[in-house]
Amino acid sequence: MSIRVPNREGNLNVASPVLSVVIPCYNEEEVLPVTAERLTSMLSQMKAEGLISENSFLLFVDDGSKDKTWQIIGSLAREQPMIHGIKLAHNAGHQNALFAGLMEAKKQADCVISIDADLQDDVDVMREFMQKYKQGFEIVYGVRKSRASDTFFKRTTAEGFYRFMRAMGVQIVFNHADYRLLSRRALEYLEEYRERNLFLRGIIPLLGLKSATVYYDRHERYAGQSKYPLRKMLAFAFEGITSFSVTPIRFVTLMGFSIFIISIAAGLYALWSKLAGRSIGGWTSLMLSIWFIGGINLMSIGLIGEYIGKIYLETKQRPRYLIEERLAPLPQRDTSYDKMGSRS
Repeated sequence: MSIRVPNREGNLNVASPVLSVVIPCYNEEEVLPVTAERLTSMLSQMKAEGLISENSFLLFVDDGSKDKTWQIIGSLAREQPMIHGIKLAHNAGHQNALFAGLMEAKKQADCVISIDADLQDDVDVMREFMQKYKQGFEIVYGVRKSRASDTFFKRTTAEGFYRFMRAMGVQIVFNHADYRLLSRRALEYLEEYRERNLFLRGIIPLLGLKSATVYYDRHERYAGQSKYPLRKMLAFAFEGITSFSVTPIRFVTLMGFSIFIISIAAGLYALWSKLAGRSIGGWTSLMLSIWFIGGINLMSIGLIGEYIGKIYLETKQRPRYLIEERLAPLPQRDTSYDKMGSRS
């Protein structure tokens, strides 16, 4: 049975909440056995320390993998009772797969930690996540201490992305990816966000619940290849920008107005030159102007089309994901946790 005890600061903490760790997977057959071993070991340690309930579990989400990921998850689940899994009917994308796992885990867990399967995020700081949760924080962000291990290109582009997002007016936690803890109430709030164009890094701060930050060092990928090459990283960044800000469209409007002002000035200069008899053939400047204005027009049309496309997808109300198969049913949540005044 869950109990509540005061900590040194006098805050009431709920002992032994049910924790679920959600791990989205796409073609992770090389790293999956080691990931499961590390995470089950960490959960076992936290259970022994009384940080989490004995009913805490791991939930692997197979995002339509083409390799043996699902077979490995099934084998691990048969060997270890705390491992569970769901298989999506098709590749729905990382954000949708993560969301599917969060919503599935919400049915039985009091809090959920999301982490990628590549073991780059520091598993050991989960203890700090749980300590922050027990202090009353509903959201705990895992944030990288530094990007010293990244290449110059990746470090520059990543930090530039976060700064650009903030400049666009998006609430985003600097150097935070998807390694975080969410309380049950935070998950219920998150479920109210119905958009199909998911960008969880931008949505979570909008929940407005009490949050904390835990800093950690990011490790090298244990095995396999990154599922986020440059092309996908750029697409993900563009998705985040256009899903949370209309500033790019406003920028196009401002740019169009600026070009209009410049064209008036250029027109007045051309008229003055004509009247003063100084008119000179300007083929080069004319061609450059045509190419410049044509490029601006095409870029503007494309940007507006991107927003219209998002509206189109939202109005169709298609499901974000479909669950094709579930492994053993998830453990039942201890309802005495709610009776003792939890944050559900």
